[in-house]
Amino acid sequence: MQAKKGDAVQVHYTGKLEDGSVFDTSANREPLGFTLGDGNMIKGFDTAVDGMTLGDKVTVTIPAAEAYGERRDDMMIDVPIAQVPADIKPEIGMSLTLQGGNGQPMPVTVVGVDAEKITLDANHQLAGKDLIFDIELVKVN
Repeated sequence: MQAKKGDAVQVHYTGKLEDGSVFDTSANREPLGFTLGDGNMIKGFDTAVDGMTLGDKVTVTIPAAEAYGERRDDMMIDVPIAQVPADIKPEIGMSLTLQGGNGQPMPVTVVGVDAEKITLDANHQLAGKDLIFDIELVKVN
């Protein structure tokens, strides 16, 4: 059975960076289930699974533009130190969550701290990176 847009599919996968480091995997977990083409997966992953046959295994390289996008300078946020809650002691590398304009949580990473401001990076951690996925199609409904 071949996977096509609209199918509920399950895959096992391992996601790696170009240096070979693994950033996510379904190994030792249940397979990842999603509906092909519904927009919930990164475009390149969805495209890779479309047309696979049950049991197929592929390795694909997904360029940043079809993954989490390129890094954007406008996603860097300076916050005056006076606006940082007193119970937060910002350190470079610290992960925080802001509330976005639409009320959605927005994960950020502290990338700079000085006497006047902290600088937050709201880019996805994988933005600007090409991703390599080993994918195995294990179920098609």
